[in-house]
Amino acid sequence: MHRIFLLVFALCSTVVSSQFGRNCEVRQIKINLVNPGLEYEMGLGVNSTLDFRVAWQFALEPASERPIENYDFFPAITVQNRYYHNFNGRDRRGRSIYGNSGNYLAPTIAVFSPEERIVENTIVDGIHGYGGVVYGIQRSFNSGLSFSIDAGAGYYIGPFKGGVYPVANLSIGWIISEKRWCVGR
Repeated sequence: MHRIFLLVFALCSTVVSSQFGRNCEVRQIKINLVNPGLEYEMGLGVNSTLDFRVAWQFALEPASERPIENYDFFPAITVQNRYYHNFNGRDRRGRSIYGNSGNYLAPTIAVFSPEERIVENTIVDGIHGYGGVVYGIQRSFNSGLSFSIDAGAGYYIGPFKGGVYPVANLSIGWIISEKRWCVGR
Protein backbone atom coordinates (compact mmCIF):
# COMPACT_ATOMS: atom_id res chain seq x y z
CA MET A 1 0.00 0.00 0.00
CA HIS A 2 2.83 2.39 0.86
CA ARG A 3 4.50 1.63 -2.47
CA ILE A 4 1.35 2.56 -4.38
CA PHE A 5 1.08 5.80 -2.39
CA LEU A 6 4.74 6.63 -3.12
CA LEU A 7 4.30 5.81 -6.82
CA VAL A 8 1.21 8.05 -7.08
CA PHE A 9 3.04 10.84 -5.19
CA ALA A 10 6.06 10.54 -7.51
CA LEU A 11 3.86 10.67 -10.63
CA CYS A 12 1.91 13.67 -9.31
CA SER A 13 5.18 15.46 -8.50
CA THR A 14 6.43 14.80 -12.02
CA VAL A 15 3.22 16.13 -13.57
CA VAL A 16 3.27 19.26 -11.39
CA SER A 17 6.96 19.77 -12.13
CA SER A 18 6.47 19.42 -15.88
CA GLN A 19 3.42 21.70 -15.88
CA PHE A 20 4.93 24.66 -14.06
CA GLY A 21 8.63 23.92 -14.50
CA ARG A 22 11.22 26.34 -13.35
CA ASN A 23 11.16 28.87 -16.15
CA CYS A 24 8.22 31.27 -15.87
CA GLU A 25 7.36 33.53 -12.99
CA VAL A 26 4.13 32.47 -11.31
CA ARG A 27 3.08 36.12 -11.35
CA GLN A 28 4.57 39.60 -11.44
CA ILE A 29 3.20 43.14 -11.43
CA LYS A 30 5.07 45.92 -13.20
CA ILE A 31 4.70 49.69 -13.45
CA ASN A 32 5.22 50.93 -17.01
CA LEU A 33 6.74 54.39 -17.39
CA VAL A 34 6.82 54.76 -21.21
CA ASN A 35 3.13 53.99 -21.63
CA PRO A 36 1.96 54.97 -18.12
CA GLY A 37 0.07 52.11 -16.53
CA LEU A 38 0.21 48.69 -14.89
CA GLU A 39 1.13 45.30 -16.30
CA TYR A 40 0.34 41.88 -14.81
CA GLU A 41 2.07 38.75 -16.11
CA MET A 42 1.19 35.29 -14.84
CA GLY A 43 2.69 31.92 -15.69
CA LEU A 44 0.49 29.48 -17.58
CA GLY A 45 2.96 26.66 -18.15
CA VAL A 46 6.63 25.85 -18.53
CA ASN A 47 7.43 28.60 -21.05
CA SER A 48 4.10 30.40 -21.43
CA THR A 49 2.59 33.45 -19.73
CA LEU A 50 -0.48 35.64 -20.00
CA ASP A 51 0.41 39.33 -20.00
CA PHE A 52 -2.35 41.86 -19.23
CA ARG A 53 -1.61 45.60 -19.54
CA VAL A 54 -3.80 48.64 -18.74
CA ALA A 55 -2.14 51.88 -19.82
CA TRP A 56 -2.19 55.09 -21.78
CA GLN A 57 -0.61 53.70 -24.92
CA PHE A 58 1.15 55.46 -27.77
CA ALA A 59 -0.46 54.07 -30.93
CA LEU A 60 -1.14 54.86 -34.56
CA GLU A 61 -4.38 56.63 -35.50
CA PRO A 62 -6.23 54.00 -37.59
CA ALA A 63 -9.03 56.41 -38.59
CA SER A 64 -6.55 58.55 -40.54
CA GLU A 65 -6.00 58.30 -44.30
CA ARG A 66 -2.32 57.64 -43.49
CA PRO A 67 -2.45 55.80 -40.16
CA ILE A 68 1.24 54.93 -40.12
CA GLU A 69 2.12 58.66 -40.14
CA ASN A 70 -0.36 59.77 -37.43
CA TYR A 71 0.01 58.80 -33.76
CA ASP A 72 -1.75 59.60 -30.50
CA PHE A 73 -2.05 58.44 -26.87
CA PHE A 74 -5.10 56.29 -26.14
CA PRO A 75 -6.30 54.49 -23.01
CA ALA A 76 -5.83 50.81 -23.82
CA ILE A 77 -6.11 47.27 -22.57
CA THR A 78 -3.64 44.85 -24.14
CA VAL A 79 -3.50 41.06 -23.67
CA GLN A 80 -0.72 38.78 -24.91
CA ASN A 81 -0.21 35.03 -24.56
CA ARG A 82 3.59 34.93 -24.60
CA TYR A 83 5.54 31.80 -25.47
CA TYR A 84 9.20 32.21 -24.42
CA HIS A 85 11.18 30.00 -26.78
CA ASN A 86 14.71 30.46 -25.43
CA PHE A 87 14.49 30.01 -21.64
CA ASN A 88 16.31 26.68 -21.68
CA GLY A 89 19.10 27.98 -23.93
CA ARG A 90 19.58 31.10 -21.79
CA ASP A 91 19.68 28.97 -18.64
CA ARG A 92 22.24 26.55 -20.19
CA ARG A 93 24.49 29.48 -21.17
CA GLY A 94 24.28 30.88 -17.62
CA ARG A 95 22.16 33.87 -18.58
CA SER A 96 19.41 35.11 -16.30
CA ILE A 97 15.77 34.17 -16.82
CA TYR A 98 14.70 36.29 -13.84
CA GLY A 99 11.48 38.21 -14.48
CA ASN A 100 10.81 36.14 -17.61
CA SER A 101 13.95 37.41 -19.34
CA GLY A 102 13.74 35.84 -22.76
CA ASN A 103 12.51 36.13 -26.34
CA TYR A 104 8.86 35.43 -27.08
CA LEU A 105 6.22 35.00 -29.76
CA ALA A 106 2.73 36.14 -28.80
CA PRO A 107 -0.75 36.45 -30.23
CA THR A 108 -1.94 39.85 -29.02
CA ILE A 109 -5.16 41.83 -28.83
CA ALA A 110 -5.67 45.44 -27.79
CA VAL A 111 -8.75 47.56 -27.23
CA PHE A 112 -8.47 51.35 -27.27
CA SER A 113 -11.15 53.58 -25.77
CA PRO A 114 -10.46 57.15 -26.85
CA GLU A 115 -12.87 60.02 -26.42
CA GLU A 116 -14.58 61.61 -29.41
CA ARG A 117 -11.92 63.20 -31.59
CA ILE A 118 -11.51 64.96 -34.93
CA VAL A 119 -9.36 63.14 -37.46
CA GLU A 120 -8.88 64.85 -40.83
CA ASN A 121 -12.01 67.03 -40.39
CA THR A 122 -14.16 64.02 -39.47
CA ILE A 123 -15.55 63.28 -36.01
CA VAL A 124 -14.50 59.80 -34.89
CA ASP A 125 -16.10 58.23 -31.82
CA GLY A 126 -16.07 54.74 -30.38
CA ILE A 127 -13.65 52.05 -29.39
CA HIS A 128 -11.24 50.41 -31.78
CA GLY A 129 -8.72 47.64 -31.50
CA TYR A 130 -6.53 45.10 -33.20
CA GLY A 131 -5.66 41.43 -33.12
CA GLY A 132 -2.34 40.15 -34.37
CA VAL A 133 0.99 38.46 -33.67
CA VAL A 134 4.18 39.98 -32.29
CA TYR A 135 7.75 38.85 -31.63
CA GLY A 136 9.56 40.40 -28.69
CA ILE A 137 12.25 40.38 -26.06
CA GLN A 138 11.94 41.00 -22.34
CA ARG A 139 14.76 41.56 -19.87
CA SER A 140 14.50 42.05 -16.12
CA PHE A 141 17.28 42.85 -13.69
CA ASN A 142 17.80 42.14 -9.99
CA SER A 143 17.17 45.84 -9.24
CA GLY A 144 13.59 45.32 -10.49
CA LEU A 145 14.14 47.31 -13.69
CA SER A 146 12.35 45.61 -16.56
CA PHE A 147 11.95 46.35 -20.25
CA SER A 148 10.26 44.64 -23.14
CA ILE A 149 9.85 45.50 -26.78
CA ASP A 150 7.81 43.65 -29.38
CA ALA A 151 6.75 44.23 -32.96
CA GLY A 152 4.52 42.53 -35.48
CA ALA A 153 1.32 43.09 -37.41
CA GLY A 154 -2.34 43.28 -36.50
CA TYR A 155 -5.72 43.74 -38.12
CA TYR A 156 -7.33 46.96 -36.86
CA ILE A 157 -11.11 47.27 -36.52
CA GLY A 158 -13.36 50.10 -35.37
CA PRO A 159 -15.39 53.05 -36.70
CA PHE A 160 -13.23 53.22 -39.86
CA LYS A 161 -12.15 50.96 -42.70
CA GLY A 162 -10.19 48.09 -41.14
CA GLY A 163 -6.79 47.00 -42.32
CA VAL A 164 -3.50 45.34 -41.45
CA TYR A 165 -0.97 47.71 -39.90
CA PRO A 166 2.19 47.38 -37.83
CA VAL A 167 2.03 46.78 -34.07
CA ALA A 168 4.85 47.79 -31.71
CA ASN A 169 4.96 47.95 -27.92
CA LEU A 170 7.66 49.30 -25.63
CA SER A 171 7.58 48.84 -21.88
CA ILE A 172 10.17 50.23 -19.48
CA GLY A 173 9.46 50.14 -15.78
CA TRP A 174 9.85 48.31 -12.48
CA ILE A 175 8.66 45.01 -11.11
CA ILE A 176 6.79 45.96 -7.93
CA SER A 177 5.53 42.53 -6.94
CA GLU A 178 6.56 39.02 -7.88
CA LYS A 179 5.93 35.41 -6.97
CA ARG A 180 8.75 33.15 -8.09
CA TRP A 181 8.44 29.46 -8.89
CA CYS A 182 12.19 29.21 -9.17
CA VAL A 183 15.03 31.58 -8.56
CA GLY A 184 16.88 31.16 -11.87
CA ARG A 185 20.27 32.85 -12.24
